[in-house]
Amino acid sequence: MTEAILLVGGKGTRLRPLTVHTPKPMVRAAGVPFLTHQLARAKAAGVDHIVLATSYLAEVFEPYFGDGSSLGLHIEYVTEEEPLGTGGAIRNVASRLHSGPDDPVLVFNGDILTGLDIRRLVATHEATSADVSLHLTKVTDPRAYGLVPTDDTGKVLAFLEKPQTPEEIVTDQINAGAYVFRRSVIDTIPLGRPVSVERETFPDLLSAGAHLQGMVDSTYWLDLGTPAAFVRGSADLVLGRAPSPAVPGRCGDRLILPTATVAPDAKLTGGTVVGEGAFVAEGARVFGSTILPGAVIEPGAVITDSLIGTRARVGERSVLTGTVIGDGAIVGPDNELREGARVWCDARIPAGAVRFSSDQ
Repeated sequence: MTEAILLVGGKGTRLRPLTVHTPKPMVRAAGVPFLTHQLARAKAAGVDHIVLATSYLAEVFEPYFGDGSSLGLHIEYVTEEEPLGTGGAIRNVASRLHSGPDDPVLVFNGDILTGLDIRRLVATHEATSADVSLHLTKVTDPRAYGLVPTDDTGKVLAFLEKPQTPEEIVTDQINAGAYVFRRSVIDTIPLGRPVSVERETFPDLLSAGAHLQGMVDSTYWLDLGTPAAFVRGSADLVLGRAPSPAVPGRCGDRLILPTATVAPDAKLTGGTVVGEGAFVAEGARVFGSTILPGAVIEPGAVITDSLIGTRARVGERSVLTGTVIGDGAIVGPDNELREGARVWCDARIPAGAVRFSSDQ
């Protein structure tokens, strides 16, 4: 395995306001842009050439990663003028691949945190002479996902999009968002128009008699599409539950990046990350949360399972649970924000303006 395509063009709508100024793969998880973890894991699996399929805020990727040499990779960038979907994006970058017609090409979705054994997926693909191989994982409630039933040998039988009735749920195996394509199969995807691999490419290949192989790997897997999931994924990376060679420090209860300042009596637990130049004041308590670079947590604030944006500020004694604070926003003292609250970038919440309890 030498080549991979990383699909990083999505707008990250479900993650807003985190993605107002930053594309989803560049939002920091465990101290570095999430994409860094994917690139590092691909490198560790033997990949040396990666093409990034970019679209939304495409201009921020190359200044950060350059040619990839700092990661031991050769990275190229292809920008979609119009969103092309997963299949269209794969086809759009095909001209940058160096592989021969029968060679394997790895494809990753840019918002999946996983412990997938990449080498095993490639080995399965080659051993079964598949046209496309898919990473499958098992979930308790598959209604939000595309189901992929297989036979006893792992050969894919069907693709069932987001079933709702009990009768439609014929398996707990879902498409986990990582694939190995035979290089020649990529060239069969229509060029220059939106294509979904899940709804068009894979079902069409199956109906044409192609061999699609599923490999179940039920190690760590998390779709980072929502703020709560993104915060949890970052914490799991810090705690060592999700594997990555790119975590900038030892795994443990907390990760404090260089130039961050944390008061001696502040309590940081649960995989909390404090980014560069951020400040956590005395008496603050932060559990399972991400404090992005330059943010300020004032004395006595209590923050749980939340993400505090770049240069944002949380006032004294404010209590945040399951909350996202956008870049540059200010939450004044003595506020209470609960699960699902999103404070937009540069917003201002006055002291004591939002509460769920008495002011006494």
